[in-house]
Amino acid sequence: MIQNTSTPHGPCAATPVDTTAFAAFGMREVNGETIDAVIAAAGDDLVCVFFWGVDCFNCEMAKKAMLAQPAAVRELGLRWLHANVYAHPELGQRFGLHGIPVFMFFHRGKKLGRATGWHGHAQFAAAVANARNKLAGKPLV
Repeated sequence: MIQNTSTPHGPCAATPVDTTAFAAFGMREVNGETIDAVIAAAGDDLVCVFFWGVDCFNCEMAKKAMLAQPAAVRELGLRWLHANVYAHPELGQRFGLHGIPVFMFFHRGKKLGRATGWHGHAQFAAAVANARNKLAGKPLV
């Protein structure tokens, strides 16, 4: 189970979250109570849930890398959701997350795959292609 082990610093311990990537890609926030309904409401869209956490260095790097090439990310044609697994640890447990960031792909409630970490756009695009191929019954790339 993922836990935030960072210690608060200063009188106002809350760390501000950079939501620029969430807004840029139209990522809707979900939690343990809403995730299933929101995925189901996506219809035929391929859904990507970005599991992240406050003070997660690799999560921030992933967001910055995505923002560095927004057109390429948008061209993947994903319906984006995001969930802070530190605020909603039940999601980390439910989906077997041992580290973040994790990008999980769904279609009509069925999990099609995942990408753990951000290893560049090409590798992420290959994970998206594999999810689409799995959905279509085609061989994985």
